[in-house]
Amino acid sequence: MPVILDCDPGIDDSISLMVALASPEDFDILGITTVAGNVDLDTCTSNACAIRELAHRDDVPVYAGCPRPLVNAPVFAEHIHGETGLGNCVLPTPERGVEDRHAVDFIIETLLKAEDDSITLVPTGPLTNIAVAMIKTPAILPKIKELVIMGGARKEGGNITASAEFNIKADPHAAHVVFGCGRPIIAIGLDATLQIRCSPERMDQFLAMKTPSGEAAHAMIAHVNSVYGDVYGTQGAALHDPCTIGYLLAPDLFKTRPARVQIEMCSPLTAGHTAIDLHGFDDSLANAHWVEELDGEALFSLIIERMKRI
Repeated sequence: MPVILDCDPGIDDSISLMVALASPEDFDILGITTVAGNVDLDTCTSNACAIRELAHRDDVPVYAGCPRPLVNAPVFAEHIHGETGLGNCVLPTPERGVEDRHAVDFIIETLLKAEDDSITLVPTGPLTNIAVAMIKTPAILPKIKELVIMGGARKEGGNITASAEFNIKADPHAAHVVFGCGRPIIAIGLDATLQIRCSPERMDQFLAMKTPSGEAAHAMIAHVNSVYGDVYGTQGAALHDPCTIGYLLAPDLFKTRPARVQIEMCSPLTAGHTAIDLHGFDDSLANAHWVEELDGEALFSLIIERMKRI
């Protein structure tokens, strides 16, 4: 499956990258593109290169993308991911760095060369790179097989404001563009991702792997667990972004419903809110499949199985 992984590593993005990079029989990773999100662009890009090094996948190029949202001032999440974006984890300096080409240009050029309905985009950060590519070159749209997006919330409200999930809040205007693109979308928001949490028993499984990937994941997530209770009043960090790769590997672990997803862009109170209509109240056609449930136990086992390879 040809994929482009668009991300803002970030702890859960890093876990997602590990799982994808450890699955060459399932994914032809055409490139990893980075965007400002959990931390600034340079840090996200450095982290992506370091995770690639950890996974021994120097064959996969990394491209740096947009350093800020389309309209709003940047919003970062160092309060969760730490200043480096990797919590307590320290990774070796990678031998291969970032490519010279801008991520948006890479996305456009790669899609234009592809057959129609052939490449899957997997955005796990703010949707800035994807939106800019779509705006700059609409001819790429038929080339996209589907987008598997981590973002949004319905029942769970928000995790950066009372109304908004972080990735959508960080660039709501970009999310508006992407959800209006007309291509198939799988949207995996907090309603589903909060169903897979890193309990103490699951943290022990990372250490029991006795691999560099397991040690790195434990160090990253231990940092999140140390602050999660104070920030959100709950324990056990959620593995948000790996749900996208999990969906592509095992879609039967996920329950979806057709939905109309619309983005609030301008409200001072609710900017970044995802209005998810499962019932056709506004007589509009569905533009996404919204993930309502997932099998957290089976998905976590799949994540561990893949990460053991590195």
